[in-house]
Amino acid sequence: MSTLLKPRTTAAADWRALGTTVRLVVTDPALLDSCNLLLARHLAEVDAACSRFRPDSELAALDDSAGRPVRVSPLLAEALAVALRAAEATDGAVDPTVGSAMEAIGYDRDFTLVQEDDRPVRLTVKRAPGWRTVRLDRATGTVTVPPGVRLDLGATAKAWAADKAATMLARTAGCGVLVSLGGDTAVAGKPPADGWQIRVQDVTAPVDRTPPEGPHTTVGLHSGGLATSGTSARNWRRGDTTLHHITDPNTGLPAQTPWRTVSVAAPTCAEANAATTAALVKGPGAERWLTRLGLPARLVALDGLVITTPGWPTPPRGAGNCATSPHRGTAA
Repeated sequence: MSTLLKPRTTAAADWRALGTTVRLVVTDPALLDSCNLLLARHLAEVDAACSRFRPDSELAALDDSAGRPVRVSPLLAEALAVALRAAEATDGAVDPTVGSAMEAIGYDRDFTLVQEDDRPVRLTVKRAPGWRTVRLDRATGTVTVPPGVRLDLGATAKAWAADKAATMLARTAGCGVLVSLGGDTAVAGKPPADGWQIRVQDVTAPVDRTPPEGPHTTVGLHSGGLATSGTSARNWRRGDTTLHHITDPNTGLPAQTPWRTVSVAAPTCAEANAATTAALVKGPGAERWLTRLGLPARLVALDGLVITTPGWPTPPRGAGNCATSPHRGTAA
């Protein structure tokens, strides 16, 4: 979880979209309303293209493609390209072909509805089909998905949407912009004097508590993105079994991981979010994998032990006034 420590010269708007919290902060308060309208339009387009829970989305239409090439919008093509790059960069630990596995463990609708359903579920080990089975042809704007394969872009789409929105709004408005979608945070344009000061919080309390309790640190973000993935914020019960949304493509089941949360700063939020999800799936030794990639990271073990990798931002001084923004992981 993260809390944005908001300088007095900024203005913020908070609402919900894509099944999660949305926070927009701009360094020019006079531009907040116009930026918020542009952001709402952008997220509506992303939802129509990428939602796994909307039967009328472009992504859902691929379920009935029966292995035939399907022409998709440039927006969905870009989202799929990001997901496939993330799969390659993480050695398949983040895999968009886990859609059927997500449904099998009960994550087949908006998360608030998932939590309300406590029917038992039969857990079966079944490896995901694999991201290499998906063919994206950017030249023709088509995608080919094998029969029976369902895609899920939860590990990349929100972070990519945050990157795209922050860049677009900063270019249009000419000011500093922060966009946070469920805590996946992207910044663009000229930042506040001390950077975007963000409190990174391990989720050990109900997500509606402000501020939540538990281990935390404060970092200054001047560019790029920051993401946190964890197993404690988005979990649910099916019968006597507690499940969470971080799926291991090797088993099709919730990842067995020694980490409670992983936070990563990267050149883009999409890269940061893919790395956090992959670290949870990779489990022991994930901190060494992140170090080899040169990614500043903070990992919190199940027992509360905090491990950081080289380059993790140090707490800034003069944080200013506090405004909260939940950092809840990746999938929605």
